[in-house]
Amino acid sequence: MVDPVKNILKGCLQNRKADQYRLYAMFSKKMYGICLRYAASYDEAQDILQEGFIKVFGRLSSYRETGSLEAWIKRIIINTAIEKYRERVYHLAVDEVHDDIVQVYHNGGAEALNTHDILAFVQGLSDQYRLVFNLYALEGLSHKEIGEALGISESTSRSNLARARMMLKEKLRKDFELTARAI
Repeated sequence: MVDPVKNILKGCLQNRKADQYRLYAMFSKKMYGICLRYAASYDEAQDILQEGFIKVFGRLSSYRETGSLEAWIKRIIINTAIEKYRERVYHLAVDEVHDDIVQVYHNGGAEALNTHDILAFVQGLSDQYRLVFNLYALEGLSHKEIGEALGISESTSRSNLARARMMLKEKLRKDFELTARAI
């Protein structure tokens, strides 16, 4: 029996648009969810997804089928998000860098938090805090690996994670207090 994914991969390598669309359709929803964790907005997540899939199609000939295709695509998507971050940091003037966070207000209480609310809290973190938090808490990278990926020291990675966690706790606390006052 012929594996349909192998046929799709073969078609993608031959630049058949229908097979490229099939591959995109197979993985785009899950990869978009990953992009949302790393992006500061929905538009930026869409940009990361599109750039990531362009890279996937460009590098498909290097996929050796030794591991999961999904994991291979996920790594490219995450690396694309990291590259986006590096571009932003490189273009910021020193006096533009700050630790301000976007305030997120939610009136439903902790028990009413949904994925969208939590995602908004994480997206409200500064770029570096959000990246370190995602790479550590969600991707399972070590502080050494994060430091290498982002060009920061291990101690900076640890500090950024601690601050990200503190900010998320504070946002949740404020959300809970707003809800308690409203009741």
